[in-house]
Amino acid sequence: MARGKLRIYLGAAPGVGKTYAMLSEAHRRVERGTDCVVAFVEHHNRPRTEVMLRGLEEIPRKELEYRGSIFTEMDIDAVLARRPQVALVDELPHTNIPGSRNAKRWQDVEELLAAGIDVVSTVNIQHLESLGDVVESITGIRQQETVPDEVVRRADQIELVDMSPQALRRRMAHGNIYKSDKVDAALSNYFRPGNLTALRELALLWVADRADEYLTAYRSEHRVSKIWGSRERIVVGLTGGPEGRTLIRRAARLAEKGAGGEVLAVYISRSDGLTSGSPKELAVQRTLVEDLGGTFHHVVGDDIPASLLDFARGVNATQIVLGVSRRKPWQYVFGPGVGATVARESGPDLDVHLITHAEAGKGRGLPVPRTARLGRVRIIWGWLVGVLGPALLTFLLTGLSPEVGLANDMLLFLALTVAAALLGGLVPSLASAVAGSLLLNWFFTPPVHTLTIADPKNIVAIVIFVGVAVSVASVVDLAARRTHQAARLRAESEILSFLAGSVLRGETSLEALLERVRETFGMESVALLERESDVAPWTCAGSVGPRPSQCPEDADVDMPVGDHMALALTGRVLPAEDRRVLAAFAAQAAVVLDRRRLQEEADQARTLAEGNRIRTALLAAVSHDLRTPLAGIKASVSSLRSDDVEWSEQDRAELLEAIEEGADRLDHVVGNLLDMSRLQTGTVAPIIREIDLDEVVPMALGGVPENSVELDIPETLPMVLVDKGLLERVVANLVENAVKYSPQDEPVLVSASALGNRVELRVVDRGPGVPDEGKDRIFEPFQRYGDAPRGAGVGLGLAVARGFTDAVGGTLNAEDTPGGGLTMVVSLRVAEERAVRPVPSTIAMT
Repeated sequence: MARGKLRIYLGAAPGVGKTYAMLSEAHRRVERGTDCVVAFVEHHNRPRTEVMLRGLEEIPRKELEYRGSIFTEMDIDAVLARRPQVALVDELPHTNIPGSRNAKRWQDVEELLAAGIDVVSTVNIQHLESLGDVVESITGIRQQETVPDEVVRRADQIELVDMSPQALRRRMAHGNIYKSDKVDAALSNYFRPGNLTALRELALLWVADRADEYLTAYRSEHRVSKIWGSRERIVVGLTGGPEGRTLIRRAARLAEKGAGGEVLAVYISRSDGLTSGSPKELAVQRTLVEDLGGTFHHVVGDDIPASLLDFARGVNATQIVLGVSRRKPWQYVFGPGVGATVARESGPDLDVHLITHAEAGKGRGLPVPRTARLGRVRIIWGWLVGVLGPALLTFLLTGLSPEVGLANDMLLFLALTVAAALLGGLVPSLASAVAGSLLLNWFFTPPVHTLTIADPKNIVAIVIFVGVAVSVASVVDLAARRTHQAARLRAESEILSFLAGSVLRGETSLEALLERVRETFGMESVALLERESDVAPWTCAGSVGPRPSQCPEDADVDMPVGDHMALALTGRVLPAEDRRVLAAFAAQAAVVLDRRRLQEEADQARTLAEGNRIRTALLAAVSHDLRTPLAGIKASVSSLRSDDVEWSEQDRAELLEAIEEGADRLDHVVGNLLDMSRLQTGTVAPIIREIDLDEVVPMALGGVPENSVELDIPETLPMVLVDKGLLERVVANLVENAVKYSPQDEPVLVSASALGNRVELRVVDRGPGVPDEGKDRIFEPFQRYGDAPRGAGVGLGLAVARGFTDAVGGTLNAEDTPGGGLTMVVSLRVAEERAVRPVPSTIAMT
């Protein structure tokens, strides 16, 4: 059965017309003969949306009871039984009422799609999971109902429903979104122009990224190599030198000039050994580009200009930022450099920026510390000078200046030999010495044009020339190799220093360490493999890069770590001198893996210890706090059932009252135990709504004695975003705890006040108070402070109160009461601002 297709109308903000657009699409499909039904659409009493439902078949909703109220949800079984071609499902991130088959509506939609039913749905940009923190920082409200980004990205079609902030506010003012009594509060809070503009920008950027994915897939399928400059993508070429920071910042400024600009920093390493860039500097530059919102990439390639251009065209870049070469003027003899080559070969679709910096023209410092070998270009020049140089010098001496003299001729040939040694090393210089000696003998040593030497002095001169040439070439080559070895050792020591520093800093990210190995040695993938015994199969403990090796035999390089662990690298074969550094990396990887596992075991041990502590406390509570009221109930019932005692009506009433009090105590203890169990297992699912405190607080005081609480809840307070039932339990537990410790002649004060975008509810008692070091401990489960009587409960009231407060997005803290006592402060989120009424009211319980 083919999977159904999902179409989503993505709204920039509430009220832009997502549902209206979805219903309009449904009418168009029905007119074309498509079997389309309304599985669930919420019109929110908006007349225009309600009109659009007419003429469309609606599937009856399922009714569910929750906390004494009846709610309606989409009847997924009825939709599957009806099996339409297209189903309309509104509000994709909606959280279903407990008791539904799925927790989220998007999970219901997944069932419909799996059954082959096409679905048209709606979602607002603020409900995407990845944007939760951003939306909260903009609007001050944390969205409780979210949908994973991947669910929306998998949609076959996404259509943005957009509207300017001014037009949306006009629609709000006309009463097309909310009722008139809520318009002013909405316009001054969530629907402020700044909020709407920011949400609109988020929606546009998110859809632009989605469009970019479509564009990349299209270019790949149709093999489009030409760059399409649909948005500014700036590639920064890094060398690992200190100028990289300047280039990254300049590229970020260029990206900021155009909306949606993107920065991609790329470091290209050769494939013949350790990378030439400083690992420490590259780590700093990676952090910098990520902090500026860009991405860091590592590419392996021997031809750096070609690799850079291939990468830029592969990501559809529009600009390349490079630094002015650090080479000295004389070094341009060996080639135009990366910048000039990239600029020449970039073509008309790529702009190349060459940025000046403080390191320009200062030289590249020590030779490339990859290996002790000379570069390919230098070896070629060494052979050219060593072989062609003597021939050209012979032509010049015989044709232009034949009377220079044998001694001077030898010095000139010796100079060529030294130059060949400086450029190409020992072998080209030896070839130059041989060629020079033969040419000297043939053209300049009498008798000329023969290999015979008449004068014995000339024989000695030729021999001395060859000996000096070979000696000088050997010394020069040895010095060059020692310089390269020193540079390599410097690079190795820098890597090992970084590795030791990571150990001292306690860094425990195995993937980050493996990524460092991959970048350092220019590999495609790196994997840390382990097995339990010599015959057990290998398992992967961690890997980076595509297609990591599954066993050491399949890798290009493997480094054993002990008997049953190995580091496997794929990409190329490493020279023997690189394995020393690789061994240090492998040992560190094993240490990081052991440290991570020890940390996991320690966390499990702490969890078990906490569970044992709670079980011990629970047994102690059950052994006394549950048995005590049970014993009182049993004694009272036994007394009433006794036939040999004639009880008066007053005695019967007292015994029944004792039974009722014991049952209430049992119910309270069991209720707290169940609440703590819900908190420990994470099954608390609050239903956040706009609530007035003066509707909740008085309902929470039913179980406290009369004349023990005084309320001061102004009616002008703004509404708060909470779960009504959970807040009622929080207030009840706090008031009960305050009454327990307060003197009988001192009532507990429950007051509330607004502070910025929060409302603070305070429960004030005049009891003995709690010292500062005990204020956090009183919120732990099974804690009693001071000399509280054993019959006062199991010590869960405050723990449950804090857990429920956290669940609704608030905070609960303890403060000292001025003059003595303890004040519990509950801070809650404001839902909206309301006009301040001129006369506040105070409700007092007497």
